[in-house]
Amino acid sequence: MAIELLSPAGNLDKLRTAFSYGADAAYMGMTEFSLRRNAGNFPIEEMEKVRALKEETGKRIYCTMNILFHQRDMERVQTMADEIGSWPFDAFIISDIGLVPFLQKNFPDRELHLSTQASCLNSESVRMYRSMGFKRIILGREASLDDIKRIRDAVPDMELEAFVHGAMCMAYSGRCLLSAHLAGRSGNQGDCSHTCRWNYRLALEEEERPGVYYPISEEDGYTTILSSKDLCMIDHVKELEDAGLSSLKIEGRRKSIYYVAVGTRACRKAIDDAADKDVYRKDLFDVSHREYTTGFFFSHGPVDGASDVSRPTSYGYERNYLFLGIVGKKVGEDTYELDIRNQLRPEGLEFIGPDIPVLKPTDITLLDEEMKKTEKLDHGHTGYIRTASPIAEGYIIRSLSDDPLIG
Repeated sequence: MAIELLSPAGNLDKLRTAFSYGADAAYMGMTEFSLRRNAGNFPIEEMEKVRALKEETGKRIYCTMNILFHQRDMERVQTMADEIGSWPFDAFIISDIGLVPFLQKNFPDRELHLSTQASCLNSESVRMYRSMGFKRIILGREASLDDIKRIRDAVPDMELEAFVHGAMCMAYSGRCLLSAHLAGRSGNQGDCSHTCRWNYRLALEEEERPGVYYPISEEDGYTTILSSKDLCMIDHVKELEDAGLSSLKIEGRRKSIYYVAVGTRACRKAIDDAADKDVYRKDLFDVSHREYTTGFFFSHGPVDGASDVSRPTSYGYERNYLFLGIVGKKVGEDTYELDIRNQLRPEGLEFIGPDIPVLKPTDITLLDEEMKKTEKLDHGHTGYIRTASPIAEGYIIRSLSDDPLIG
């Protein structure tokens, strides 16, 4: 069985993008019970569109129900069996074991996948979850390549999945109370405010001089001491596959469509060992990201200080390109609708597609809602583009960023 590429789908547009840019499967959340409550997610009104897309592509969709369920949540989910069952899910991703009887009773034909939030890191735990009916384990991010190999050898009939790209949590498998403490929003209930990414100012107080503080500063008066680097295993896909993983997972249901497209197609090319995979790899370093790390895969991480994930990134997000919009349907000769996300001007526009590294047309004409030529188009307005270059529906529009460090 070929290794699966699993991409994030924070909403319907991102689901379409994930599939068109090379994902074998996507994970999504309903409006309730998802650890990415602010990702957009999927209201029941979009269920038929999701079903149609699944039937059209033949690809798999997994439902994340991975919050820690309070009593009120468990009571609520018991009333939603019909609604949950109407979605075309192939599997449920859960961390709360209390859901197992409910899901097995009501959806015996759907798979159970254990969330990374459950921190499964050893073969004995894997065996236990297998006995409970789980088909796949999404290993805790703290698992090394050696751990994965040993778990695979011990329990060869269990599918193993791991995150291979995207944001890393500063806490152990996301078990963090910082957001709840500082912002009143629980990361374990799907409402993390990402307080570890905030800019902090620290100060020293000398014992014999209470109330007299000596500031510590880094960069421009702040430090990102709590903020971990981003995970990037694009150069180690073969090692991940050899370790015994069944699925490579990209983090980012709250990230942009541009991020989903770039991350998915780069990983797709790496998995396929495409001749031009390095061209697509480069885009991972141009899309918005924090400093990259290989996480815990090659070390024990913060336990012995060997992993750079234990050291904070020294700057905020970096990007070389600005995401401007998406090419929509063709409406005339060389003319396409636009889904505008940032202001567009004809100069310097670039286009990327699932199998097109980059197009840089020089014959671009922008048209307003009345099909009249215009020098710019703004977000929230209707617009069109005309070019003889071979663009297509779903292509991403970008331009070089004026501000590569965005804090």
